[in-house]
Amino acid sequence: MKIIVLGAGAWGTALAASAAGNRRSGHSVTLWGRDAKQVAEIQAERENRRYLPGVVLPSSLCFSAEKLDLSGRLLASAELVVVATPMAGLRQMLHTLRAWRSPVVWLCKGFETPIVTSHGLLAHEVQAQEAPDLIAGVLSGPSFALEVARAQPTALVAASSHLLVRQALVAAFHSPTLRVYANDDLEGVEVGGAVKNVLAIATGLCDGLGLGMNARAALVTRGLAEMTRLGVALGARAETFMGLSGLGDLVLTATGDLSRNRQVGLALAAGQSLAQAVAALGHVAEGVYSARTVVQRAVLLGVDMPISQAVVSLLDGDLAPAQAVARLMGREPTAELA
Repeated sequence: MKIIVLGAGAWGTALAASAAGNRRSGHSVTLWGRDAKQVAEIQAERENRRYLPGVVLPSSLCFSAEKLDLSGRLLASAELVVVATPMAGLRQMLHTLRAWRSPVVWLCKGFETPIVTSHGLLAHEVQAQEAPDLIAGVLSGPSFALEVARAQPTALVAASSHLLVRQALVAAFHSPTLRVYANDDLEGVEVGGAVKNVLAIATGLCDGLGLGMNARAALVTRGLAEMTRLGVALGARAETFMGLSGLGDLVLTATGDLSRNRQVGLALAAGQSLAQAVAALGHVAEGVYSARTVVQRAVLLGVDMPISQAVVSLLDGDLAPAQAVARLMGREPTAELA
């Protein structure tokens, strides 16, 4: 299979390396980046020093920085195009690919930053606006790019309403170290991938304040309930949130030290400002940008999301870390499954 991965960040590089390194598959994999100098350095050194230092990339992995053109050499005969940009770059990329006929998938998790005329959108909602005729979907689930690049065992979810897309993702990335499960609940998989980033900030805050394992367990569990309520209101199936893209991704992102969103929460608990926390990361923490949209969508749908609301108040500077915890603990009693 000819696979083109658009975006030479950590996740795009890791997946491209995983597919190219699967000798059983015989895939032809090209990693594309818009920065020609960066791409040339990665190719020469067989290492993405900025995003995946220390990981040697497969000799079979090809590289390109040529201009994206549907009739150009790069995309010619490609059987799968993987968009590995952050949410902020997805709309432009989908617009470029709007007339493409082979499967297109994205890797980003979150909501697009709201614009004046619209609330923030999930990736499949952006696709519906920019490229409604695409045969498209998402590859998601509990995964740190570094571990995938190191060929450590990982399980992902290929989600799309199109059987062809799900089959293409399984064929492209399923390997002895990477299991890919198919799911047709695109809405549920995307909501899980977006909301878990917000909840990971809350869990990082909890751990940074030294509130204990009981508090962490409560946050993760009640956060899963928030995620499920929003997802069902947006048309997802409740059972999706008990799978890899819901509970699985939430547990990983909320507790793993490689989680950028968790690191933001830890930094805020240590007294850093939001600007300081984000600057120290050097990478995108999607939960910072998605939190307000998560709450905005919840309000419009009449969905109660107190943990997410507390995160927004914290990020906006309206609450100090200890005050955010006090607000959550001071809520009126309610039934667990209400």
